[in-house]
Amino acid sequence: TTFQDGGEEVEDGAVYNVTLKKVQIQQAANKGARWLGGEGDQLPPEHTVRQYETSKIRAIKAGTLEKLVENLLTAFGDADFSYISIFLATYRAFASPRAVLELLLDRFGNLETSSHGEVANLNSLESEMVLRAEIASVLRAWLDQCSEDFREPPDYTCLLKLLDYLKNNMPNSDMESRVQNLLKQFQNQEVEAVDGFCSTSSTDLVDGEELEISNPEEFSSFQDHVVAEQLTYMDVMLFRRVVPYHCLGSIWSQRDKKENKNLAPTVRATITQFNAVTKCVISTILGTRELKIQQRAKIIEKWIHIAHECRILKNFSSLRAIISALQSNSIYRLKTTWMCVSKDILLMYEELSEIFSDHDNYLTSRELLMKEATSKFANLDSSEKENQKKSQKRLQLQKNKGVMQGTVPYLGTFLTDLIMLDTALQDYVEGGLINFEKRRREFEVIAQIKLLQSSCNSYCLIPDQKFIQWFRRQRHLTEEESYKLSREAEAAADTNILSPKSQKSMVKRISTLFLGTDVFTPPKEQSLKSSPVGGSSGESTDSASVSSCEFNHSETEDVCVTPVSSPEDPLKKISGYPLSSCSPDSSMSTPSSGVSSKGSIFDAGSGQDSGSVPTRDSGSVPGSVPRALPVYNRQSEGSCIIRVSMDGLHASVYKSILITNQDRIPDVTQRALLKHNLEPDAVEDYELVQVISEDKELVFPRDANVFYGMNSHVNFDFILRKKA
Repeated sequence: TTFQDGGEEVEDGAVYNVTLKKVQIQQAANKGARWLGGEGDQLPPEHTVRQYETSKIRAIKAGTLEKLVENLLTAFGDADFSYISIFLATYRAFASPRAVLELLLDRFGNLETSSHGEVANLNSLESEMVLRAEIASVLRAWLDQCSEDFREPPDYTCLLKLLDYLKNNMPNSDMESRVQNLLKQFQNQEVEAVDGFCSTSSTDLVDGEELEISNPEEFSSFQDHVVAEQLTYMDVMLFRRVVPYHCLGSIWSQRDKKENKNLAPTVRATITQFNAVTKCVISTILGTRELKIQQRAKIIEKWIHIAHECRILKNFSSLRAIISALQSNSIYRLKTTWMCVSKDILLMYEELSEIFSDHDNYLTSRELLMKEATSKFANLDSSEKENQKKSQKRLQLQKNKGVMQGTVPYLGTFLTDLIMLDTALQDYVEGGLINFEKRRREFEVIAQIKLLQSSCNSYCLIPDQKFIQWFRRQRHLTEEESYKLSREAEAAADTNILSPKSQKSMVKRISTLFLGTDVFTPPKEQSLKSSPVGGSSGESTDSASVSSCEFNHSETEDVCVTPVSSPEDPLKKISGYPLSSCSPDSSMSTPSSGVSSKGSIFDAGSGQDSGSVPTRDSGSVPGSVPRALPVYNRQSEGSCIIRVSMDGLHASVYKSILITNQDRIPDVTQRALLKHNLEPDAVEDYELVQVISEDKELVFPRDANVFYGMNSHVNFDFILRKKA
């Protein structure tokens, strides 16, 4: 089959795109081959005769409303087989159901008279039967695909008009009985609250219940996979109810007008549910002031596990809601709490976050969504072996149940696409004709939504009323409340003082994390302080200490290494993940000052390791360690320490910052701003440059990798300068 562009055809009130389709309809043996007894498909081309047929495909490009409705009856004849579905999915952008129905039935569907003449030869019985079949086909498709168009309580004007037409023109037909049943269904159906699962208003609660802040113990009693399944159950119920035309840009973009407060209720319901999940995450983490650091960290870990379970269930809506909550300002700033989240779970969190990276217009999430839209199970790939094992184990349990899973998308991606299309393409073209090419483009997005809605029928989830009631009862914090509680939680963590026993256990854990397992805790009398080496000036230190915060029960229960200084210290990153960076803020250095902090295992000295921890292999020889630790002026093991000073201040006034081979300019700039007590959101207003010599500087591109881009043959001295 070959296709050829046939140009355009213009009629009164319509413009058509024409495509010529050439199809081989027969291949037979020629005269000589038949005499030899050969078959056409077994002979070489020179012994066969091929017959082709060329057909014309007309697809309406633009037209008046009358022409677009008329085209519903002639589309099959023009070989435009998708036209009816496209029209029904998008016509609400330019017409009402009543206007379309009146044109279809009164103007083109009148079988008793041919006075209008739009369809030729209506007097003949054959033409009447053809028209009857065409009308029935369109009406059947309308009821199948968009029955909600006829839900107009309490009068149901369109449905009654359709029923009257069928009684007069197609009495006792299946169509008539179907419309009667639909009318009864609408009339008997109670008004359903589309957002019944996610509303937190008092009217949705059982008598005697009140909104409450989450009880951590009650939340912890729900298993991770149960929470994910119930969130998925609620999301599925809402997503399946979404009316596709509610998502059209021309409709959804009008939602903020006062007269449109009830516009697109099915889309509003999914957004309400998304926000409810996000606020539930925040309230469970911040809602209880009495929580200790480890308890708060455990709740964060639990939500990350729940997000992972949502990924296994292919529920991208709740997955994104949870990730968004954890990335919110009030949760992200809990640096001390994040320090106590285990590294494996942080790796899992990072991988889940990457799904919704905004790189290339969210290309990762789009590709993943289309890849898994109709697949039976999630395709889980993890760069971390332990997470990969857990994922495959959970996935295997799902497969063993033998029940396929659907896919719940993050609806916001489609809404954005449709608004962009509505903005970019005109509604009308020259001559005031409706631009139907725009509707074809919109239908490409609508079709994806419909495909995913049909896939949701594969889910087999049972509601857990205990969890749903708990979820409904949650009192959501306002942004002001959550930020205030976040500041209180961080301030309380900063004032937490370690006992000597806890400090000792921390040093042991820090040593294990940095140097491997073959280490032992330094003796009590051994000081971890470092003095300047070789007569060089002392340096203020950013002690990149790391703690796992997974204490033995015999140790102090609620102890974690915490920053001694301002809660605004940035999270240090090792291998690209926020780890425990329990360090005092770097202060102004002077030639006589040598500053180190108790509990840190190294200081950023002048190019030399200090405060090394002795090992079994190396004995107690200072400076002999199996792995090089990050120091100033030397890159080792994918990390190093740089000095950053502000432009206009003396070079001796600097802040020491640990960077890794994963850090890029925006990350380092933001941490430098925080260190210098400047607004971290002003990253775009500053540039980071490396001082090469008195008259030379190295300027970095915006997204450059600092570790690999810097000049390692000169001092690791940087300047933070405001852009001109």
